[in-house]
Amino acid sequence: MKLLSSLAVVCCLAIPLQANDLKLAAVFADHMVLQREKPVPIWGWTDPGDKITVSFAGQKQTVAADAKGKWLVKLDPMTASEESRVLVVRSEQQKAEVKVADVLVGEVWLGSGQSNMAMAVSRCRDFEAEKAAAKLPLIRMFKESSAAATEPQADAKGTWEVCSPDTVGNYSATLYFFGREIARELKVPVGLINSSVGGTPIESWIAAEVQANTPELKNAHQADLKVFNGFDLEAAKANYAKALEQWKAQVAKAKAAGATPPTRPVDPAVTRGRRGAPGGLFNAKIHPLIPFAVRGVLWYQGEANSSTEKAPLYHHQLKALVTDWRNRWGEELPFAWVQLPNFNRAGEGWSVVREGMLKTLELPKTGMAITVDIGDPKDIHPVNKQDVGKRLSMWALASVYAKKGIAMSGPLPVKHAVRDSNVIITFKHTDDGLRAKGEITGFQIAGEDKKWLPAMARIEGDTVIVSHRDLAKPVAVRYAWESNPMCNLTNGQGLPASPFRTDDWPLVGAKK
Repeated sequence: MKLLSSLAVVCCLAIPLQANDLKLAAVFADHMVLQREKPVPIWGWTDPGDKITVSFAGQKQTVAADAKGKWLVKLDPMTASEESRVLVVRSEQQKAEVKVADVLVGEVWLGSGQSNMAMAVSRCRDFEAEKAAAKLPLIRMFKESSAAATEPQADAKGTWEVCSPDTVGNYSATLYFFGREIARELKVPVGLINSSVGGTPIESWIAAEVQANTPELKNAHQADLKVFNGFDLEAAKANYAKALEQWKAQVAKAKAAGATPPTRPVDPAVTRGRRGAPGGLFNAKIHPLIPFAVRGVLWYQGEANSSTEKAPLYHHQLKALVTDWRNRWGEELPFAWVQLPNFNRAGEGWSVVREGMLKTLELPKTGMAITVDIGDPKDIHPVNKQDVGKRLSMWALASVYAKKGIAMSGPLPVKHAVRDSNVIITFKHTDDGLRAKGEITGFQIAGEDKKWLPAMARIEGDTVIVSHRDLAKPVAVRYAWESNPMCNLTNGQGLPASPFRTDDWPLVGAKK
């Protein structure tokens, strides 16, 4: 099926409705949280030309449905409220009414990405203690459950759940721990929208027409489309069946020998269905949420784009995603992401994705939680999501909410200069000064021969001076440039410095 390429066409799509149906978009449901201090769009469907009145918190807004039966009103900005109120939608033509109960007003954040955003609180560190402490009815989460689609969809799927010991186990852990900090600090209700799918690449989350019209992404997009459209389902099923039988035999052999059994093969048909075509998850899981009023967006993804071949595109992809989502929402939404943590992954792709994330901070109102110290070298799904959420919340509290005394980031490189046999790196976000426990580790230095040597490093104010006794003319420096680096540079609030490099030399194993 041909992917739609015009936002104007996309916005005209409407879900099929029977005559006389009055329907709200799925995200407007019992227990929801509406964004404070912003106009709040409310929309749905009815008969063409029907007059719709939306009533909430003393407001009444009336509008006529368009020729497709879609209607949208905007409530005026509201202050935060813990009061459980009812939103009422009335149809003049149908004499029908829809009520949404237990509606709060506070701060709303959208979270998206792959498995580390999807990862539930039940899989995290100290779950039993977290479960017992989760009596937080002012925090609510909407989990978007649609499958990938080849065309932009008009409506989402999902429900809002009130946070409690019975429900928190299903919450996105990163979003929950972020939201808990926001609620504690701001003392307002917090709504969290989880729209994420494990094992998915960023190209599934960027509208197809954006990829096709971005010069740096166009060729890769065409190649992805060719692979998707050329997929042979029957051949894939047959090959998977053979691989599964071989795997079963290998497992039996390993058990008999007391060895570790091999990993179960991945079903390519399942993977294809989960990821969809390029843009497929944007179509199904982001487009239907626009223009629901949110304060900002959190992104946790990158693992699926960390091959040496794919990684160099990540900066352009993330930049395109942020820019396009903002354009579609019609505002410069605050947007932050989680930089890939420490993990044993061969090649330089993991580091290059981190670098792409660092570079994308060039966009205004963006932030990044650096997690190079809280991953698990042996597990791509580290269980410490508490600190991930905490670091994202520190960025939001300091940057978005202008709270004083909170570090919004770990140290980030600003510039470098070569002076004699030293390379001087200047950092920002050094809150209370650069620090390291013991000797500084993680720096490498190279000359014109591009041979990397372990470097000596010392802190002077907001700079780190890097050198090697046998290198008189250094050219470049790298810090924490491994997937699982040994590094210890932080700021005064204990947040780690981002991995980086000052060179742009070709990657080992990259295509020329």
